Amino acid sequence: MVKYTSLSYFSCMNKHNFSAGPSILPQEVFQQGAQAVLNFNDSGLSILEISHRSKEFYAVVDEAVELIKELLSLPEHYKVLFLQGGASMQFDMVPYNLLPEGGVASFLDTGVWSSKAIKEANKFGQTSIVASSKEDNYSFIPKEYTIDASATYFHITTNNTIYGTELLEFPSSLIPMVADMSSDIFSRPMDFSPFSLVYAGAQKNLGPAGATLVILREDILGKTGRDLAAMWDYRTFIKENSLYNTPSVYAIYICLLTLRWLKAQGGVVEMERRNILKANTMYAEIDRNPLFYGQVNTEDRSRMNAVFRLHDETLEDKFMTHVKEYGIVGIKGHRLSGGFRASMYNALPLESVEVLVGAMQEFEKMQ
Repeated sequence: MVKYTSLSYFSCMNKHNFSAGPSILPQEVFQQGAQAVLNFNDSGLSILEISHRSKEFYAVVDEAVELIKELLSLPEHYKVLFLQGGASMQFDMVPYNLLPEGGVASFLDTGVWSSKAIKEANKFGQTSIVASSKEDNYSFIPKEYTIDASATYFHITTNNTIYGTELLEFPSSLIPMVADMSSDIFSRPMDFSPFSLVYAGAQKNLGPAGATLVILREDILGKTGRDLAAMWDYRTFIKENSLYNTPSVYAIYICLLTLRWLKAQGGVVEMERRNILKANTMYAEIDRNPLFYGQVNTEDRSRMNAVFRLHDETLEDKFMTHVKEYGIVGIKGHRLSGGFRASMYNALPLESVEVLVGAMQEFEKMQ
């Protein structure tokens, strides 16, 4: 058997990846994942070909679930699932499982992803929007609003990748609360006890595209009056430990490797310390540099996604060419918000932020 010896490739990579997702993951996770493609746990089989019904993969899922519970300090009665379809599938699956016909789902509208969730929920019941920052291009998080106490649940999006806002403090709600945490879960300690259901696409802080994390209380299920299709019923996957059908085996395995890395680094407490430092470094330069400006209210700035623009927009292409010389990739802003976006997820090192800051300072000198 030929031994795989080319993992040194990873050590010579010099890119600084600010992509919003799929995003940067720890280099050691890439190395371990690449090795497992050739030989998983010295089994002589690739992780890509092992059975999802094998005891080896059962062990992967079980360890991943236990690490999630530990890292997030989840209350014991919460269930943890690995599903597919990304957060977008959850825009349908949540109301399908929770919202009775004629029922009302209440939403805080803070960006594109919350507005898409609202659109899908309207297909299963009614929706009410307690507050929205849409008219101001989602440049802030609404603070003053009243949650409809008669609604079935209240939905928030904790971090808004496109417009660069984040809820660092969660609202209190007398009705079940649901959260899309796709882009800031595992980035800081959070109290999950107020939430009845949380979902997150993996491809930011947890793993690669292809896996979706769902955390929920089982007591909220089975109340819609619908005869639910098996593949769209959370209870199906609770009963089968996420293995009702063939799951995203490789994506879940990479999630496990990332969770191990997270724990070894010091967990979400250490991630928050690093993420605050990265965000402060980035925003300090945006505020200092006369060429650039931030796009959202200062108090609502996301630690995960810093969005910013040039005062002179004719310089955008020149700046994009400039940063390529530094090995910087993935900072072009979303087509809806324009400008630039520096996504600073857990695996992005402070060094990469410092390189981008240096590139911005050098660009300033060139003008």
